[in-house]
Amino acid sequence: MKKNVVVIGAGMGGLTAALRLAREGFRVQVLEARAEAGGLASGSVHEGFSFDAGPYILLDRPGLEWAFASVGVELGEHLELRAIGHVYSVDSPGQPTVNIYSGDAKTAEEMEKRWSGSGDLYLRFVRKTAAIEASLRPLLYGSAPGPMSLLGGGRWRHIGFLLRSLDSVLRTSKLPQPVLDALSIWTHVAGQRPEKAPSPLAFVPALVHSVGCFYPREGIRAIPSVLEKAAVAAGVEFRYRTKAKRICTGGGRVTAVESTEGEGFSADAVVSDCGIATYLQLLGQEASASRTRCEKLPLQSPGVCAYLAVRGRMDPPYLRFLLPGGDERCRLLIRPGVPNPEEKRGEWYPARLLGPMDHLKAERMGAGGQGEYLDKLLEERWWQEGIEEHRTVARRTPAEWGTEYSLARSSMNPVMTAKFMREGRLAHRSPDLRGLYLAGSATHPGQWVSFSAISGVLAADCLEKDFA
Repeated sequence: MKKNVVVIGAGMGGLTAALRLAREGFRVQVLEARAEAGGLASGSVHEGFSFDAGPYILLDRPGLEWAFASVGVELGEHLELRAIGHVYSVDSPGQPTVNIYSGDAKTAEEMEKRWSGSGDLYLRFVRKTAAIEASLRPLLYGSAPGPMSLLGGGRWRHIGFLLRSLDSVLRTSKLPQPVLDALSIWTHVAGQRPEKAPSPLAFVPALVHSVGCFYPREGIRAIPSVLEKAAVAAGVEFRYRTKAKRICTGGGRVTAVESTEGEGFSADAVVSDCGIATYLQLLGQEASASRTRCEKLPLQSPGVCAYLAVRGRMDPPYLRFLLPGGDERCRLLIRPGVPNPEEKRGEWYPARLLGPMDHLKAERMGAGGQGEYLDKLLEERWWQEGIEEHRTVARRTPAEWGTEYSLARSSMNPVMTAKFMREGRLAHRSPDLRGLYLAGSATHPGQWVSFSAISGVLAADCLEKDFA
């Protein structure tokens, strides 16, 4: 008799978990509060323009290929991934623009012209971190890697590296401060200071120059669409507009999931793609070590976002950052028309202006203050260079993200700090209840689409092993 598995949430982790389990013979039901799959990787349409709805902007192609292969889907058969040549630029007041290209030689050459000697320093740093990344990459494909997992393949040599902060690693390169700021921009996006961020974020430039950066021809939003279709074909039942209210338990294990409409779904096991909300909301007020930990974790806000129609040149780079300095958060202009000219409608292209926010500050500001902050970003001139005309076709604040996507405390996930990485992210197999498993970015050492997809595979593998 088939075991019943209820998957809460059709985000990237929920989709890969559901597909993996269905292919292994489980009866799988997916409960999704929204009308479509994908979560923050889904899309939205405004005034005829298709947008990636969430904050995802780049792909880790090897990780995504691994996840797709693990659920029996050939990535290349379903998605056309386009390589991005000029990936991003970072502007800071009073400093030259730092450009990061897919080629390390071109990136280093431009740095050398501005800061003598920096080209060789950059290449040396990238090659060193690339070697460490290649050694540690297998850890991405295992659930809850611990100290013992460092013993194989000579990975023990990198223990010192893993105990350091991003800032400490970057400073060993002896590169100019504007370059260090450009290389650490991803932790600024997450609302984290480099001195508290984990060392593996130093791998990003090495990944940019080795495996490259890609964008699907139909946008990030195409990825969950492919997985959803494959899951339906594999027999997964999707219940859209069905929001989970409570995970029911008894005798130390999960027994069912109850929806907000009072409908019950019996379950031999539950996979939750809801991150910290699993412990803070879905399990009620039950005391547990996991709940206590989730209550103390610093959280990442999705920030504010304006969905734009712009007319004018669509010159590279794909991403333009502004790092104002001081306590000001970075801003980001995302231009999918650079890798995908087909996004154009007449003389207009879609674009997104994203403003990361500190989670606690966003909470204090409330919905009104968040909207005012987005108004301020829209008035800034830096992102309008080369744009002849623009109009805002939609907008979102953290409060709106939280409501529409059922985000716990209007947050995306816990902030990736060095401390969080060392302690380990939320376990795929719940230590508190039998039959409860977690997927999503809160369970994996990264917050890209690929890592969320990998998390679902690993959660499903834990479940399958327990029920074998």
